[in-house]
Amino acid sequence: MRLSRAIRATAWGIVAAGTAAPLVRKRLSAPPIVVQGVAYAAPLALCVALRRSRTRDVCTCALQMWAYVAAYKAPHDDEQAQRRRVRIDYPIAADRLLGLGELPSLRLQRALARSGPDGPEWRALDQLLVWAHWSWFAVPHSTLLYILLRRPERFPRDAVMTYAVFNIGASLYWVIPTAPPWYAAEVADEPGAAPLAVRRMMVEYGEYFWRDGWGSLYSVFGGNPLAAMPSLHFATSVMAALLLAEVGPLAGALGFGYAATLGFALVYLGEHYVVDLLGGVALTGAVRCLGPRAGPALARLGRAVAALEARAHEAI
Repeated sequence: MRLSRAIRATAWGIVAAGTAAPLVRKRLSAPPIVVQGVAYAAPLALCVALRRSRTRDVCTCALQMWAYVAAYKAPHDDEQAQRRRVRIDYPIAADRLLGLGELPSLRLQRALARSGPDGPEWRALDQLLVWAHWSWFAVPHSTLLYILLRRPERFPRDAVMTYAVFNIGASLYWVIPTAPPWYAAEVADEPGAAPLAVRRMMVEYGEYFWRDGWGSLYSVFGGNPLAAMPSLHFATSVMAALLLAEVGPLAGALGFGYAATLGFALVYLGEHYVVDLLGGVALTGAVRCLGPRAGPALARLGRAVAALEARAHEAI
């Protein structure tokens, strides 16, 4: 009984530390990898502190995403250091090759975007694509919630694959910070930068639609402008579509329809290059192909966590 209480108390302590670490990361002198290690330990600790239930599954996913958000934003904590490392030219060169000499984003904006005497004109297509982009924040997680409710036996595997895409993508943002099209356009006047005239239509529409509320809203969901390669918007949407297709054809069709719409929106709105999307597809494909090789190690980790959970709740 005493050992069980000690295990639970330790687990809750790790949950508390992991929840707090992203909030205080800028004030800590610890290396970022230590802060992230504490944050990512929280979901595992919660699986020891609480018995398995749907509520625990949802909370575990929430803690995982809390750790991911910190990993995503942390490279931009030192803006000047990140700017010195940012890659701008290679995705431009790749997209000009894919676009036969012209950036696909520029081609689409010239063909479809409209402006009048008072500024941009927002047609139904523009609004649809912007909202498709904004709705992404809910898509991977609502997909997992649907699977948890409809096919709970598939949930652990599907959640691991989904969040593996998030976490591997975040690690790549640390290694190779890459500028999106709109950022490259903003620094086009700097020495050595390639000229670019891509609009960031999502922000333009956000300022138009949300007006004074846009600044505070964007500050919540933004945080790292140099996190373009790979596109996790597209990677996680493709993963969601693949997982939904395994549940049923209708769900899969909806998933792939959304992924295709989002992919078009990301390029048209100036948020990503086509090569970013291809990088996202490659990441998703790698997770699905290499996942079985990681299966034995993950199974051992799962058994270890389950054993600790059992010991933590003995005689309760």
